[in-house]
Amino acid sequence: MVFELEKEREILIPDTSVFTNPDVYREFGKDPNEAFVNFLELAARAPQVKVYMPSSVYEELKKMLKTPRIPPKARAVFRVKSPKKYEIQIPAFLLYELIDDIRQRINKGLRVAEEAVRASTQKKPDEIINALRRKYREALREGIVDSKEDIELILLALELDGLLLSADRGILALADKLGIRWVPPEEIRDTLEGLIYNP
Repeated sequence: MVFELEKEREILIPDTSVFTNPDVYREFGKDPNEAFVNFLELAARAPQVKVYMPSSVYEELKKMLKTPRIPPKARAVFRVKSPKKYEIQIPAFLLYELIDDIRQRINKGLRVAEEAVRASTQKKPDEIINALRRKYREALREGIVDSKEDIELILLALELDGLLLSADRGILALADKLGIRWVPPEEIRDTLEGLIYNP
């Protein structure tokens, strides 16, 4: 009796940043729409590859793309699936780290606001507001998972043992802490092509 080993299926879980961050999407096309289509067509050529995206991320992506479409060839590999939020467990240490991180970020935000108040006597209001918004956003949002879409990507990758694709440093940092497999943004195209040629 001969047994044929089943080839391992690779599940890719891309974030919207793959198709909206110019440093990443230009690897797949000249604009986000073309990048999305080309990414899916490449994935469709890779044996045993499936692409999953949480519904919240897919809805977010549809708003960002002018004409989102799934190419006919890719319909067999692309799936929209939300994670089983009530069944997945995550370690408690993440909650402790999150609280500590939020506290530090709030303190940074306060310092940014204080700096803006001090500058109010020397600069125009519009300049101060623009600088305040930029610095405040950096202090509070950069490098942290800050949306339900981000969390759903993480949870879906945990649930499906998927390979997470993102240019978001906060998502990748949390994925790394949880032992989720991920690809650096500059290696996404090469990884996908490798899956085509090395089934």
